[in-house]
Amino acid sequence: MAKVIMVQGTMSNVGKSLIVAGLCRIFKQDGYKVCPFKSQNMALNSYITADGLEMGRAQVMQAEAAGIAPDVAMNPILLKPTSDVGSQVIVNGEVIGNMKAREYFEYKKKLVPEIMKAYEKLNKEYDIIVIEGAGSPAEINLKENDIVNMGMAKLVDAPVILVGDIDRGGVFAQLLGTLMLLEEDERARVKGLVINKFRGDKTILDPGIVELSEKGNVDVVGVVPYMSLNLDDEDSLTERFERQNHGLIDIAVIRLPHISNFTDFNVFEQTDIINLRYVNDVNSLGNPDMIILPGSKNTIGDMRWLRESGFEAKIKKLASEEKDYMDPAGIDGNKEYEEGSYSSTPVFGICGGYQMLGYMIYDEEGNEEGGCIEGMGLLPIETHICEEKTRKQISGRIGKLTGLFEALSGKEFEGYEIHMGVSDSADNMGNKDNADSPVVQKENVYGTYVHGIFDKGDIAETIIKALAERKNVNLANIDIKSYKDIKEAEYDKLADTLREFMDMDKVYEIME
Repeated sequence: MAKVIMVQGTMSNVGKSLIVAGLCRIFKQDGYKVCPFKSQNMALNSYITADGLEMGRAQVMQAEAAGIAPDVAMNPILLKPTSDVGSQVIVNGEVIGNMKAREYFEYKKKLVPEIMKAYEKLNKEYDIIVIEGAGSPAEINLKENDIVNMGMAKLVDAPVILVGDIDRGGVFAQLLGTLMLLEEDERARVKGLVINKFRGDKTILDPGIVELSEKGNVDVVGVVPYMSLNLDDEDSLTERFERQNHGLIDIAVIRLPHISNFTDFNVFEQTDIINLRYVNDVNSLGNPDMIILPGSKNTIGDMRWLRESGFEAKIKKLASEEKDYMDPAGIDGNKEYEEGSYSSTPVFGICGGYQMLGYMIYDEEGNEEGGCIEGMGLLPIETHICEEKTRKQISGRIGKLTGLFEALSGKEFEGYEIHMGVSDSADNMGNKDNADSPVVQKENVYGTYVHGIFDKGDIAETIIKALAERKNVNLANIDIKSYKDIKEAEYDKLADTLREFMDMDKVYEIME
């Protein structure tokens, strides 16, 4: 039987996922076999396991922190929103259908046996299970059928650490208000409080901590500082969408209304020379050095949004026109400028973004939104949205490419495909030798179904170098690492921070 501890939060995005990941890394460092668990996850960032099953990306990140392979049992229920009132429901990695919110609310109790089956599988294999809640346990309108917060804690008799976010303000009200709204037996499960994302002098906070502990009758076991980590985010509440660092190379990711798997682009955030920004207003697109169209959970709806918002016309214009530049002839403080020009802005589409770059998208059976729509016409493909979902890990070599990213030809890649569409190429660009390449290309427009394609080896580095070279940006002193190495260092940094600012002796005591 595994020891268990559960991390719940006062609201979404208080940092539960990272606290769980940090605890997983600490327990691994201390010699335990540890795994994460989240009974129900609502997110558009997902992952395909080695056996072709789909799970939430946050639990994959936590499994990486624990040093283990992701297992769909760590996230038996995944909800992927397809609209404001409905989601695709995935159980044990398999799609069971789309449900409206009310329909799922009434149905989800039937999934308790599946949740417990997954939990018991992990219970037999691991020394410690770190469970993550979702949203808040004080959502009193949802408590009747709760299977992810206190309902889950009761099912496995788990002690709870409650996390509040001081960066968003009102952390004392968050924590005390949550405790007040819990039932007596639920309050008894809360064995520790954590104040997360703190900035400043903790001594100023200390009087409030004393009163919080007295009024809540629960010890504060940690005041964790605000951390900026290059790790995968759970969903669209990510702070990544607001970050900008004004680097010399500007990469714009179109922030689609139903954007999914934006973790594909985290690898480009490792150096300040790159300004990776998420754009949802055509007026702020400007003239980037590269445009990325990400995945989507509603391809036809997001294609319509691209057209109505003006993004389609702007992207097509940038993809076809020559650009002028006047940039410093180096980055060493030289005041002289060098003039020149270069070819059109490269556009790279991933999954749903790839589909939007084609001629047509058909959804005759209504598997997403239904109907059909013209694509942007930048790649010679047509896509049919079908009921059967493609789910697989994939690896190999990129075929022969031309254009700005010609140097990607022959590079080893690995990643995973997760899509409900089949895209047929009109002419395969006339290159029969390239039929098995994961990347389809026409001039400076590229598309692929492979999520994570930028992560392996020097693929991201090759793209950055190509963008820098044509813009006369000097990369001589820039160290571009593999994303895997970056994440390993970030997990250790996260664990070190939690060890310093949380009472780990108390955490171990809570688990006993």
